[in-house]
Amino acid sequence: MVDRLFAEPWLAELYDLWSPAERREDFGFYLPMVMSASRVLDVGCGTGELLAMARRAGHAGRLCGLDPADAMLAQARRRPGVDWMLGDLTTVTWDQEFDLIVMSGHAFQVLLGDDEIRAALAAIRSALVPGGRFAFETRNPPARTWERWTPEHPVEVTGPTGTFRMEHQVELPTDGELVSFTTTFSSPGWHRPQTSRSTLRFLDAGPLAGFLADAGLDIAEQYGDWDRQPLTEASPEIITIAARPTAARP
Repeated sequence: MVDRLFAEPWLAELYDLWSPAERREDFGFYLPMVMSASRVLDVGCGTGELLAMARRAGHAGRLCGLDPADAMLAQARRRPGVDWMLGDLTTVTWDQEFDLIVMSGHAFQVLLGDDEIRAALAAIRSALVPGGRFAFETRNPPARTWERWTPEHPVEVTGPTGTFRMEHQVELPTDGELVSFTTTFSSPGWHRPQTSRSTLRFLDAGPLAGFLADAGLDIAEQYGDWDRQPLTEASPEIITIAARPTAARP
């Protein structure tokens, strides 16, 4: 979602206003994992705040952030002590270089096609050391989060240059798996609103488990919310920690 919505420089500059680190439950979940791993890759790192937090907290190992959006990396590169790389999992190759790979901010949902998911998971498995973990989340389809993405539920923030409003409008009808929507940004100081169109995939837990198994990744832990509640039909999230096996499968 980050890469599609905030690829423009003016939008990338606003991203941390809408998603401040202190209010992000996913950061609270992932940061201890990052701190306990010596070599970490953040796929779809956006402005890089998660890895920057780890470095500020004393992480002394390798931290690498990967994002396909120049504008987001321009923000990330203001944060020292991290290797920031432009690209995605199809443009870079690593062989058993990371103990932990994370995809936060629902970045996994921008993988729309089956082949995209397979290619990404294959690249992730290749980049992990045996026993290494892949931690990510995707919104749970039965919770139907997209039904609240309407102009009646706007978000407004105030920054150094004024007040900004963000509202979503889902394109109907939707089948509940591929959800397309338009995001409109406005501010009293602008001549006209700016819009961005995105599509996200809402993948059920069963098919997700199948993709992970086909890629040679085992589900080690899975939760339905950031407080580690069990995954249920009503859970808002599918939070998964998958692992590359320590031994080759027969």
